[in-house]
Amino acid sequence: MSTATHQAPIQVSPDPSVTPVPFSRLLRVELRKLVDTRAGFWLLTAIGLITVAVIVVFLFVADPDQLTFVNFVGATATPQSILLPVLGILAVTAEWSQRTGLVTFTLEPSRIRIAVAKLVAVTLVGLLAVVVALGVAALSNLAGMAFMDGAGSWNVGAANVRDFFAVQLIGIVQGFAFGMLLMNTAAAIVLYYVIPIAWTVLFSMVGSLESAAPWLDVNTAMAPAFEQQTFQGGDWAHLAVSGTIWVLLPLALGLLRLLHREVKSA
Repeated sequence: MSTATHQAPIQVSPDPSVTPVPFSRLLRVELRKLVDTRAGFWLLTAIGLITVAVIVVFLFVADPDQLTFVNFVGATATPQSILLPVLGILAVTAEWSQRTGLVTFTLEPSRIRIAVAKLVAVTLVGLLAVVVALGVAALSNLAGMAFMDGAGSWNVGAANVRDFFAVQLIGIVQGFAFGMLLMNTAAAIVLYYVIPIAWTVLFSMVGSLESAAPWLDVNTAMAPAFEQQTFQGGDWAHLAVSGTIWVLLPLALGLLRLLHREVKSA
């Protein structure tokens, strides 16, 4: 006869001498990743060069009465709104396309902390880019008054600046969300730029959907910030609904995929 032995499950307690990686260090690492890679460095360089080129062209092409601070802000917003979301995409997809995910998630096993650090990093870069754009617009307005006899109006309210920040940050967070959802640089970039075109074609072909466009398309919802120079009344409701569909939902699904995807070294 044999006697069965039962062993109580072993309770493993965390080692109190091991401290987690400080979030500030994770944030510094993610910020450095945005500029240390060739793709990130040249993307930021391209944003700067294209912004300067657009400003120079606008200075020489626009009529003197159009050379105002708000118009220069709009000129700087165009290249940023197109290219900054790509930086958000690269912040996530680089972990998989460059095979660095194994190192990243070994040094910091908490994928949620990594995702939050990446999101905060791209948001800070986006905020810095907007601040730089406002500075460039101010200098350009002064140059327009000095050399092109420009109107030089500074008639910009706090709401205009707020909406400028909001539009740029929504774009970069949306790019980040698409990158985390697809985890492939090419697919995320293509989808990010193709969806607005597809929606525009659909709404133009089906007239009955025109009234629904601001609710279903985040780019249409953000249009008043460029056309009216600020959001008004129901524009915020449009932005909230379309932003939930195209920013928050992909962000949540992308985080879910990030938490469950297997990390491979090759």
